[in-house]
Amino acid sequence: MKCRFAVILLIMTTVLLSACGQEKIENAVNWPVKDFSATTQENKPFGLKDLKGKVWISDFIFTSCADVCPPMTSNMTKLQKKVNDEGLKNVEFVSFSVDPAVDTPEVLTRYAKLFQVNFSNWTFLTGYSQAFIENYAAKTFKTLVKKPEEGSQVIHQTYLYLVDKEGNIKKSYNGFKDVPFDEIIHDIKALQ
Repeated sequence: MKCRFAVILLIMTTVLLSACGQEKIENAVNWPVKDFSATTQENKPFGLKDLKGKVWISDFIFTSCADVCPPMTSNMTKLQKKVNDEGLKNVEFVSFSVDPAVDTPEVLTRYAKLFQVNFSNWTFLTGYSQAFIENYAAKTFKTLVKKPEEGSQVIHQTYLYLVDKEGNIKKSYNGFKDVPFDEIIHDIKALQ
């Protein structure tokens, strides 16, 4: 009896100690990403199936943005470099255009080249309607995207989103100012 109790206690202790060593994402959510059909900066079809089995970071930008998008893209470039410097594999970056009528594949390519984007694991998306991206952002990413009837500036939030290998949004971060790069790297590692 004492021996059986000692074995059970040893197993429970081992399980508890091994769980302590695992990385966890603080304040994680579990929002499933709905499928989508888009076109890349290379004018190729792209959907959720192309991200299966990969951890990915996404944002919402547009190329004629007068204020927040250039810093957000610059911050994503820094994050991409940090991910590559850490040697993290199967991590993708995805930027959804919130102004698809203006942001053709060619326009997205020119924009990305201004930031010296490494296209090996970063895809810029367009090829859907304005109504689609506004609805998709709201329902899937729980974020605002709205193109006013007048003017060229699309209203949108400045978050970066971390998505796990199963296609669930796990967390969002400020992508405009005071980007928590170390926290994002930690959370990516927790999902690998």
